[in-house]
Amino acid sequence: MDDQNKNLILATALSFLVILVWFVLFPPEEPVVDPITAETAQSIDGATVPTADTGIAPTTGEAEPEQEAEASDAPRIAIETEKLSGSISLLGGRLDDLSLKDYPIELDAEEVVRLLSPVGTDNAYYALYGWAAAQGVAADAVPGPNTLWTVESGDTLNTSDAVTLAWDNGAGLTFRREISVDEDYMFNITQSVENTTSTEVALAPYGFIARHGEPDTVGFFILHEGVVRMSDGELQEIDYNDMPDFDIDARRGAPAESIDVTENGWVGFTDKYWMTNIVPTQGSAFKSSAIYNPRNDIYQTEALMPTQTVAVGATAAVSTQLFAGAKEWEAIRNYQNDGGIDGFLDSIDWGWFFFLTKPIFALLHWLNGVIGNMGWSIIVLTLIIKAILLPLAYKSYVSMARMKELQPEMEKLKEASGDDRQKLQQGMMKLYKDNKVNPASGCVPILLQIPIFFSLYKVIFVTIELRHAEWMGWIRDLSAPDPSSILNLFGLLPFNTPESGSLLFILSLGVLPIILGISMWMQQKLNPAPTDPTQKMIFAWMPWVFMFMLGSFASGLVLYWIANNTITFTQQYLIMRSQGVKPDVFGNIRASLSRKKTDAE
Repeated sequence: MDDQNKNLILATALSFLVILVWFVLFPPEEPVVDPITAETAQSIDGATVPTADTGIAPTTGEAEPEQEAEASDAPRIAIETEKLSGSISLLGGRLDDLSLKDYPIELDAEEVVRLLSPVGTDNAYYALYGWAAAQGVAADAVPGPNTLWTVESGDTLNTSDAVTLAWDNGAGLTFRREISVDEDYMFNITQSVENTTSTEVALAPYGFIARHGEPDTVGFFILHEGVVRMSDGELQEIDYNDMPDFDIDARRGAPAESIDVTENGWVGFTDKYWMTNIVPTQGSAFKSSAIYNPRNDIYQTEALMPTQTVAVGATAAVSTQLFAGAKEWEAIRNYQNDGGIDGFLDSIDWGWFFFLTKPIFALLHWLNGVIGNMGWSIIVLTLIIKAILLPLAYKSYVSMARMKELQPEMEKLKEASGDDRQKLQQGMMKLYKDNKVNPASGCVPILLQIPIFFSLYKVIFVTIELRHAEWMGWIRDLSAPDPSSILNLFGLLPFNTPESGSLLFILSLGVLPIILGISMWMQQKLNPAPTDPTQKMIFAWMPWVFMFMLGSFASGLVLYWIANNTITFTQQYLIMRSQGVKPDVFGNIRASLSRKKTDAE
């Protein structure tokens, strides 16, 4: 058996073994959550946050027609920025209508992504703020989800002009809500209450985000979609299907999970590319909660701030931020670094190999800023990775070249040892030692390449910067599979190719997957085919199996693999030549084709 082929098989097996052992020994950790008791659930000093269905939908799970009409007919204030459009409903002061101007729902589509939508629409999704009545304050003395606010100032919310809503409870309390927005996706909500009564009052400010029904998700195991929150440095991710299994909150009678955050944190929902998050003032305490309402199938995340005691004639105010938009790396990084939001960059799902995915994406993002094309940036990124790994690759290829020189002596050892495998192994180890050759050195570059491959796959799959990113020609979305197909001769024949999910889709190979198969096949031809029939069959089929396996992967990942194969071929060829070994690529190809012809006859 050719030792180089042994190394390749061994490296592949070891790579998967390393990944398996890593997953077993180091499972993802989740923060420890204190059990919820009836006395502490969703309450601070007796203040309780209303649920998303308070006054919105009955227990049947369907909103009453007149309530839906009230929500849709309520006056609104327009939101208009360079990146956002939508409106704020004066019914409850809900931020429930928001679209992302820069992101069409599909490539070349005119319709853009709608992130938030009001009650009465499919999968209603909105944010709502208010004050929870503490002990001694009547529930109807504070604004609720269906309170009709008035506009005190401002007519359109944009990056230059804030708007202020007001509501007077008629009993001496006047509530105001000032809303502003920056040039990206961060809203700032300042809630205040003025007390003109004859006694002090105790109120707790809150904010919550509600989703009616489980949204459509990608449903791929490498991607988290659902609740995401940071609590004093601990990141927690909760899937939608896990929320009904929470312990029952005695106050709400619904599954809930709460964490008392002492200093820094945020809580909300994340999709693949979009996110909403409530961000209380960093450095202050709050109660972070994730709740599922089974009566109306509503998922809710909320932040309840400590109770404010408002003296007679005084005004209390609290500011909270709301992120609602696209998970753009640069914007989120600025909110973390410049805005002081602890761990906000972890709202992007970097995965278990975060120590690789984060720097890989940072470098890719920088290259794209310099080059201006994500496809060419991926190729340059591949060159940089290969350059970093070159010292290991050099040692590996030098060792492989020396092993080829030892082939005649190894064949003599095999003949001399006969069936005595122990004698053969001892002789081979002595031969390696005398010639200072490490037969396992060829495994190291492949072992390192496996986590890099998975990390880049994660980066391409989850980051919005790759969504609808062009390379050249027909590759206009590096996050999607190659749209060309051999079934219609790459567009020459006038019919469409099978849809994704079809049984014939796997046969619908594009140009990039075919080039990938050829590049792997050429890489094999640097060495003669193994003499062992089983090995020969495995190596003969491997490029074409990978071609079909990766055919449906994101074209950006296939592009990386092609570039990696091409650079590896060049490196190995030049290093082997420098060691006096002259790879006969075309001779190996001819030998392979002649063997196939002989086998066929």
